[in-house]
Amino acid sequence: MSNTERRGLQRVRNLLSCRQVLNLLTMLGFMLNYALRVNLTIAIVDMVMPNITANMAMGNESLAGNVTTSSLAPSGGILTNGTDGVDVYEERFPWDTYQTNFVLGCFFWGYVLTELPGGRLAELIGGRRVFGHSMLWASLLTLVTPLAAHMSYVMLIVVRVALGFMLGASWPAIHPVAAVWIPPMDRSKFMSNMMASSLGAAITMPVCGYLISVCGWASVFYLTGAIGLLWSLCWFTFVYETPATHPRISAEERREIEEAIGTSTSKKRPSYVPWGQLLCSPAVWAIIITHGLSVFGFFTVINQLPTFMSKILHFDIKKNGLFSSLPYLGKYVMAVASSYLADHLRQKGTLSTTATRKLFTTFALVTPGLLMVAQVFLGMDATWSVAIFTLALFAHGAVTAGYLGNGLDIAPNFSGTIFGMANSLSSFGGFLSTWMVGALTFKNPSFHQWQIVFWILAGTYISAAVVFVILGTGELQSWNNPPERKKHGDVAQEEGMPLKNEK
Repeated sequence: MSNTERRGLQRVRNLLSCRQVLNLLTMLGFMLNYALRVNLTIAIVDMVMPNITANMAMGNESLAGNVTTSSLAPSGGILTNGTDGVDVYEERFPWDTYQTNFVLGCFFWGYVLTELPGGRLAELIGGRRVFGHSMLWASLLTLVTPLAAHMSYVMLIVVRVALGFMLGASWPAIHPVAAVWIPPMDRSKFMSNMMASSLGAAITMPVCGYLISVCGWASVFYLTGAIGLLWSLCWFTFVYETPATHPRISAEERREIEEAIGTSTSKKRPSYVPWGQLLCSPAVWAIIITHGLSVFGFFTVINQLPTFMSKILHFDIKKNGLFSSLPYLGKYVMAVASSYLADHLRQKGTLSTTATRKLFTTFALVTPGLLMVAQVFLGMDATWSVAIFTLALFAHGAVTAGYLGNGLDIAPNFSGTIFGMANSLSSFGGFLSTWMVGALTFKNPSFHQWQIVFWILAGTYISAAVVFVILGTGELQSWNNPPERKKHGDVAQEEGMPLKNEK
């Protein structure tokens, strides 16, 4: 690298602090995380042969709403006249409603396997490696998804399970990153980066709709996979495991981080998990149960909203993508706003950490529960339905100021393990939600059947809030710093020594 290039790079580095770079790439990472997941939820609407789906599901509406003129072509393909007037030939598949929901749900088979191991692995070797590699391999799998679909239905299932396996480790892995990089009073704001996943979904929906209408359904996998590879390169180039190992961090920024974190996060990573104390802690179970119930509701919406709009509200694919994205935009806005407000209230001493977490969790879960009740009675109207879903996910974004980062409050050294446990339960809920909707709407895809879904969601959301109010806390737990066990062949577990020496 020439001296001019080095000086240019140094000027770019001086514009952003290391934490700002971490925040930016984390936000983009979670945007891509959900883009890699939800691309199928809208592409599958155009992947299925409309005449087969209509007959099997006994519905009157085609799943391929963007087709203006189409004809069956050899080998199950369809010659489509897109919105740009260009004929696009693409293969479609004779899957019924049950098979379609099965493809969406099998993602969670792999997802649940790596949640807990991924969180613990991030605590041991660092969240940078686990989060980065999970996204890298997920991007590669996304690129081969069209090929897998053309090969066979079973091969597509295998790829989706493998994709879930890779992405399963990403969410719990970011907690150990926050434990060593983000001061306690700024962690709500950092956790709002996780809700950039909703922003990614909001962008993916309309972009996918447009690409499908112009280039066919396979193009959405190629685009999201390629962007994921580019992000992975940036992540491994600019993000480091700890402030102590970052080559360009200033002494002031490093000292500020380490003094703010103090002894709540160990300099030497704990070599074991105090499972007995952890599993007997009501605070841990508050997070696990609340997250499981909360995400059950969220996954039901995120996976089934496009289908509901297509089959019940009769939106075409481009309108489907546009209106499906509105709730995700609202959720991200609320996540950022509520997180900044929560950290402000804690810094000023207006509310304790415990009161803050309970207040925002209650708002984030009770509000969607009540809105699902409204959806039961108003959901046949397209305007009301879009407004209700948007408001429900808008309010749900406040979980970032509530229970979502609570593991960092009670046990930052084991925040990856705690969130891995919570997300493992929620992964079962994700598969259960797709199965539930498929079972309820398979033979009778009517609005009456969807009303049952909305009643179930209302009870789930409100129950989650009650659990956290009763069991939750924001106090640091005594078992967060367990005494180290003596072992043979001890290997150094910290890659650099902090500037601050704790007594």
